[in-house]
Amino acid sequence: MSKDPGDRKIKIATCPICGKPAVKEFRPFCSKRCADVDLNRWFSGTYAIPVTEDSDEDGEEGERS
Repeated sequence: MSKDPGDRKIKIATCPICGKPAVKEFRPFCSKRCADVDLNRWFSGTYAIPVTEDSDEDGEEGERS
């Protein structure tokens, strides 16, 4: 039972902002506008990477002398 390579469906990437098909020039976005909207969301703090504060930031155990 072999699969014909011609039977594969190609998933077209969509813009994460508006859902339109992505354009190679602005990948993964569809336009410069959507890329700028995404960048603005990072700058304004809408998107944020969660940070957990660690009391031992240098990775060493014990205190330095």
